[in-house]
Amino acid sequence: MKSRCLPLLVSFLLVSLAVLTADDQKSSAAPRLSKQTRMDLIRTFNAELVYVRSPFPMGKTGLTLKDGKILPDGPELERLMAMWGPSAKPGDQARITSILIKDDRIHFEINGGPIKKQKWYQHIEVGGMGGTRPIAPSDPNANPRGSFVDLVFDRYVPDLNPQQLKDLLRPVFDFNAKSAAEAYLETVPPNVKEAIKNHNVLVGMNREMVIYAKGRPAKKIREKDGETEYEDWIYGEPPQDVHFVRLVGDEVIRVETIKVNGEKLVRTDKEVILAPQPTVAKGPDQPEARPANAPTLRRPGEEPTDTSSTTTVSKRPTPAPPPPPLDPGGPPN
Repeated sequence: MKSRCLPLLVSFLLVSLAVLTADDQKSSAAPRLSKQTRMDLIRTFNAELVYVRSPFPMGKTGLTLKDGKILPDGPELERLMAMWGPSAKPGDQARITSILIKDDRIHFEINGGPIKKQKWYQHIEVGGMGGTRPIAPSDPNANPRGSFVDLVFDRYVPDLNPQQLKDLLRPVFDFNAKSAAEAYLETVPPNVKEAIKNHNVLVGMNREMVIYAKGRPAKKIREKDGETEYEDWIYGEPPQDVHFVRLVGDEVIRVETIKVNGEKLVRTDKEVILAPQPTVAKGPDQPEARPANAPTLRRPGEEPTDTSSTTTVSKRPTPAPPPPPLDPGGPPN
């Protein structure tokens, strides 16, 4: 019996020794972040201007980046963007306003971060007979517009140089782009990238893609086809080719080109399939309430309208009814 257990014991010891040796080699290959490197990273990245490659939602839920994967993603990220509004979109320029190195992660805040902060002079108060008051009171209506990303490591932050850190942040930040257009092109599908470079519009693009491809239109026409409202963006004038780009919501559904010789080309089949835009649920079963500082199209002081029922409002005022005709017999005695 002992002779049978001895080989198993030896095998177990050899496997344990191999695992410990691998862990030691891994630890020796990735030393912990040194104090000098920590200072170099903070000095390099603090106040750095970058181009954004991933959508950043406003609010206290930022992004987490680990092993090249961004969380939240997919429908959850779209829901946060719809609920809180975007802090930064792909192609936008942002500034890293804070960098904090913790045990197993590096915390980067952009555009002031998600929490409203006061300036140092806003903490100073002056006093007199009527009491004290701050010399520069903060604006209660000013909402934070920033966000953050946490770069997470397995056990601890290893010792790395600024270029290695830039490579790890590549999914969210572009440090090498020379323009917003160049940064934006790196975030779209290959066929969309090629179309934008050639100034072409594909059916299925969104508004932002159309603007990058053709610029902002000189003319817009808003019409209604039954219950569907749409916009026609018009590019070009005779004697050149004229392009009509029709959008419903945020999606191109039709591209019509009228050439100089009178030939008309119409495309309606989808050429690009993008992720659907999320809608915010309404009603008593809504899982999360819309925040008070969410973006809105209402003017200051304008009251919100009830959208529970659809109402068509006439653009012209309803005329008052005509007065009743006079009695030919005159007024009664």
